[in-house]
Amino acid sequence: MSEKLHLTGFSKTELAEFAEKIGEPKYRAKQIFKGLHERRLLSFDEMTDLPKAFREKLNETAVASILKVESRYVSEDGTRRFLMKTPDNFPVETVFIPTENRDTICFSSQSGCPLKCDFCLTAKLGLLRNLTAGEIVEQIIIVLNDVYGTGAETPHGTNLVAMGAGEPFLNFDNLIKSLEIMSDEEGLFIVPNRVTVSTAGIVPKIYEFAKLEKRPNLAISLSAPNDELRDKLMPINKRWNVEELLAAAKEFEKTLRRGERFTFEYVLLGGVNDSEAHARALANLVHKYELQKVKINLIPHNSADPLEYHPPSFRQVERFKNLLESKGVSAYVRRARGRDIYAACGQLAAKDGMNKTVGSSSWQEKTDCLLPTAAAAD
Repeated sequence: MSEKLHLTGFSKTELAEFAEKIGEPKYRAKQIFKGLHERRLLSFDEMTDLPKAFREKLNETAVASILKVESRYVSEDGTRRFLMKTPDNFPVETVFIPTENRDTICFSSQSGCPLKCDFCLTAKLGLLRNLTAGEIVEQIIIVLNDVYGTGAETPHGTNLVAMGAGEPFLNFDNLIKSLEIMSDEEGLFIVPNRVTVSTAGIVPKIYEFAKLEKRPNLAISLSAPNDELRDKLMPINKRWNVEELLAAAKEFEKTLRRGERFTFEYVLLGGVNDSEAHARALANLVHKYELQKVKINLIPHNSADPLEYHPPSFRQVERFKNLLESKGVSAYVRRARGRDIYAACGQLAAKDGMNKTVGSSSWQEKTDCLLPTAAAAD
């Protein structure tokens, strides 16, 4: 083997095949899996329950960790942003968001992003490459160990959100494989209903996602109620327009079980898509497609240079939300977290510094009064 294998991205079946290939019994696969995922160990040398000769053999052919933490930033609100690098020197960003009743980890599926959404700082990077399943899983392990200590239990479980850098549905196979590994009860045991995957609208993959037996929650980034505006804000709309996207959302809704819902994410841009006319058009879309199980997450834009957009006023956000609710559409305002460290929605751009002037704390305090609010994993 010329290149060492990153076993963190291996399923139990693949680990069993690997063990056999290096002349070890299959039961070694379970030991390796539990060491990597249940105990969250980042080196084979730490797996002292394994024979020394076996650990040496593992080190010859494989690795437990490949991501390097370059920087770690802590926001005044407790949010943590991790800037990691792959072995080929591409940036990977992961955000930890603590709340009173749960913790959320927002992870990346790609380094950079190819979709060129006009209001998103990550789009300025372009696509660098897809992340492997192991690189996705390792992000979660690194963050949990940083927050709680290696292998320590979390106080109230962990929610995952595929809303970091990249379009998850353009790395579909690695995404699904990583989520299957993380859901194993002998590992991280983060089950699908604690996971939300956000897509900008890769329509064929929405249909494929709907067919999964064990499926995470779905969030669809909409951000405009018509093709003309969405073409400008989200160029992916030129490939799959609003009508095609809403039709896919309707088909997805048909697969939801009792009590399940899905989300439209709507980034509010001051003077661009935040008028009462836009709110009415958005409500009309929901009613046109007879969507009964959708909620709208309203996300006031998180300003950052060189983006020219800005969030609406507090009152305008309130009017937009109230108008949706008056039309019978469930609407929530996403509370921004980690703005001061470039960790908020749309701000991940591999920045290696902090900007204390991003956003407005007084504006944030006002939006906290817009109840009910939606946390990152809602």
